Amino acid sequence: MNFLVLFIFLLRNFYMGKNFYTIIDDLYFYQMLSFVRKYSNFELKLNNYFYKKTNGITPEFIVVINKFIFFFVRKDKYFASKMYLGPIRREISPKKVLIIRTENIFINLLFSFFPDLYIHDIKIENDEPSGEREISLYFLNYKDRGIAIGRQGEYIKCLNELCQNFIILENNVTPLEIKCKYLT
Repeated sequence: MNFLVLFIFLLRNFYMGKNFYTIIDDLYFYQMLSFVRKYSNFELKLNNYFYKKTNGITPEFIVVINKFIFFFVRKDKYFASKMYLGPIRREISPKKVLIIRTENIFINLLFSFFPDLYIHDIKIENDEPSGEREISLYFLNYKDRGIAIGRQGEYIKCLNELCQNFIILENNVTPLEIKCKYLT
């Protein structure tokens, strides 16, 4: 009986547009995830290059989208591989190179996409004009939000494409669209 009352309360708040953090959000954010591994010849060359450049660290997964190259490495090799990020960026100069920790839980992966920024809050919200659900990342200042979005929105568009095409959540649902917002 208490579960039914809680469930009705959560659904009522969800449909009334209230933005309370609920157990439904937890169920979404704490899902296990897996990656769709598709390798082209260029990505295989990048895998070899990364292995040689970092003295034996093998990336778990490589994604190339537009100007961005994402090297996903195991958590225990992350800091060792970060030491080589500067030289790798100089050698692959027109592309933007990022080293990301491979995570098994969706919310941890979201935080690893923004390693140097302070994310104040993460919510699942309804977009007013379209009515679609989205993940909102809240930042405390415009500078952090601007860094998270990238020039002309390139980085956040790239992350949304990566999440839609290369990440599968445990319930076989593609992740929601990610938006960066300023906390007012």
